[in-house]
Amino acid sequence: MPSIGRAIPHDSAKGHVTGGAAYIDDLPPIEGELSVDFAGAPIACGKVVSIDTSEADRLPGVVGVYTYRDLPGENHWGPIFQDEPFLVEKEISYLGQPVVVVAATSREVAAQARDLIKIRCEPGEPVFTIEDAIDAKAFIGPERKIQRGDVDSAMASATHSIEGVFECNGQEQLYFESQAALAIPGEDDSLKVLSSTQSTTEVQAEVAGALRLGMHQVVCECARMGGGFGGKETQTVIPAVMAALVAQKTGRSARVVYDKDRDMQVTGKRHGYKTWCRAAFDDRGRIEAVEFRFFSNGGAFADLSTAVMERTMMHADNAYFLPNVRITGQICRTNLPPNTAFRGFGGPQGVIVIENLLQDIARELGCDAWDVRRENLYRDGDAARNTAPYGQEVSNHMLVEIVDQLEESSDYRARVMAAAEFSANSRTHIRALAMSTIKFGISFTTKFLNQGNALVNVYTDGTVQVSTGGTEMGQGLNTKIRQLVADEFDIDPSDVKLMPTSTEKNNNTSPTAASAGTDLNGSAAVKACQAIRERMTDFAADHFSTLCGLPRSNDEIRFESGHVFDSRANSRRVEFGEFCNLARRERVDLGERAFYATPGVHFDRETGTGEPFFYYTTGAAVSEVTIDRFTGEMTVDRVDMLMDVGEMINPGVDYGQIIGGFIQGMGWVTTEELCYDPGTGQLLSTSPTTYKIPNITDLPPVFHVDTIVNEKHTINVRRSKAVGEPPLMLGLSVWLAAKQAINSIDPHELVALSVPATCEEILMSMTRLAKAAATA
Repeated sequence: MPSIGRAIPHDSAKGHVTGGAAYIDDLPPIEGELSVDFAGAPIACGKVVSIDTSEADRLPGVVGVYTYRDLPGENHWGPIFQDEPFLVEKEISYLGQPVVVVAATSREVAAQARDLIKIRCEPGEPVFTIEDAIDAKAFIGPERKIQRGDVDSAMASATHSIEGVFECNGQEQLYFESQAALAIPGEDDSLKVLSSTQSTTEVQAEVAGALRLGMHQVVCECARMGGGFGGKETQTVIPAVMAALVAQKTGRSARVVYDKDRDMQVTGKRHGYKTWCRAAFDDRGRIEAVEFRFFSNGGAFADLSTAVMERTMMHADNAYFLPNVRITGQICRTNLPPNTAFRGFGGPQGVIVIENLLQDIARELGCDAWDVRRENLYRDGDAARNTAPYGQEVSNHMLVEIVDQLEESSDYRARVMAAAEFSANSRTHIRALAMSTIKFGISFTTKFLNQGNALVNVYTDGTVQVSTGGTEMGQGLNTKIRQLVADEFDIDPSDVKLMPTSTEKNNNTSPTAASAGTDLNGSAAVKACQAIRERMTDFAADHFSTLCGLPRSNDEIRFESGHVFDSRANSRRVEFGEFCNLARRERVDLGERAFYATPGVHFDRETGTGEPFFYYTTGAAVSEVTIDRFTGEMTVDRVDMLMDVGEMINPGVDYGQIIGGFIQGMGWVTTEELCYDPGTGQLLSTSPTTYKIPNITDLPPVFHVDTIVNEKHTINVRRSKAVGEPPLMLGLSVWLAAKQAINSIDPHELVALSVPATCEEILMSMTRLAKAAATA
């Protein structure tokens, strides 16, 4: 029975629930292993005047104290611009920035030593906000632009226009397993680094560069992560370098594991944005021209901010055709930890702006925002309305069908009327519904990253080991690849094992990101299996021809239900393991390394045009919320989702991703508030007690999730689609519903509601609206 399309359990499910799945902090200590910690900068901006480590040096159990001078190689790194120091040299750029690394015989001693280090500084004038960075002209990289048509002329001749400023805060990844690395020294100056990372190659390269080693002397391995969400795409590098430095200096294994407070304080988050926008539209709400000016808070260093901004700009249209459009993007440099990847990678910050804009257009016209959204949708097959601002054709989608089917299945119109009646009659609560859509481009927007490789080894008992460059962080990548490989030989998935990701077996890999993990690594694994199967088929044709006295024919060879046979001699089936043993004895190669590169993707950053995406994952969601008029407390009563995710490799995994992504997006726009001290830049919400991710009780009691069949989608491995990131942006429908509910207080006014819409933000928004109505 084929495994594709079956909801087989996640390969680590049992380990997850029993505690048997080992993470870096769970691994037993190695003889002589050292604990690593670091002393961070006590201020957010300034210069180091002096460092006194004398008390730490004298503390029993301290083995080493290191600064940037102890790094034998390069002290600067970065995935795009190499502008970030591993350890502070002179300039301090954010609070807690690593300055001194401590190695000791226990964590307790390392923490004591860390606290004994005295770092004297000369304070500077910090910049924490986008507004202050704009005033100071503190930017990272050049301004980027994507444009089409004549925006200014269309604005000048428009029947209606609207403009405003939209702000959204960042978001903490809050992965369960904090940043962690274990460095193990080997022979000939070699190092093995076990890292909780989404990018083994990035860690390998940066450790080698910092320690002045060749990449061939460093192996990075990742068996699994306890969550990542983008926060371990690049920022795993610094803890890995710390552990590797200690291992190189002492010749002993060294482990660093951040506690949750430290992790949240010194690592980057989803970028906060401030966006100026203006739009022109007709009487139906159809957009005729629009301009977006995006500014993001990049933090102290570049990290992935330019790539994040690029995806924001490419998703400023979301699912809507914009005939005349100008999109600019600028990254602001501030004295916060460098912000980084987070599920959606800039897409949410672009999508929410246009969704908010369409909601405001509907309010201006006095019509339902559903109708405005449908009016502006891309139309598959309509050459006049199916091209993205960057020039790519938006084709083979079902956006209109999704919206129309969801309108009926969610009973939208009747429920809108019921919610309006409820709000009009209730003195304590208000209620409303809203819909949002998603068209999310699948591929890295940097062309060279769209590659993957896989190593497949078939053994003489018929079992299979698979190694890829993809990393497992709970998202089910390994489970899907197991199914893909099993189906190529038509064996049971239990006979396939995914091995820990290692640069020793899979070199020059891309990070597991951009929702492309299965697309890239799964495709490479399938190619490897097909090459092995082709050789096995050649041997099988010879074998059965001799055995059964039949004319030789490759076309008649079958791999079915764990057996190999010639279809003309069905009774002479050979069990797959037995056949593998026969093949090996005839010197048939049962191993293969394969490479896959996404075809056709390209993008010219100078012109802002190209085809950066292999395909789009699309969908829509309707959310209904109820808000307490007196406290601002909001409950999500019901959610209806409909998505085109192609043909699912594992429905259980994919539905988990759809639901989990939605809830994470809902958290970004409602409860998850990053609070900083405005004077010091210190993050005040540093644990689940002060940073509120959605609770199990925040899930809507009615939650309908469905998928639509799209016969037009015929590309990608097994006609599947990426599903990791797109659902997150449908969580924005909850925020839109909150805004719609607040507007019921005064339907004639536009509601100003920031992200996240916490209870306090909602209450203040309602209060402002009520006061405006009272004084009108």
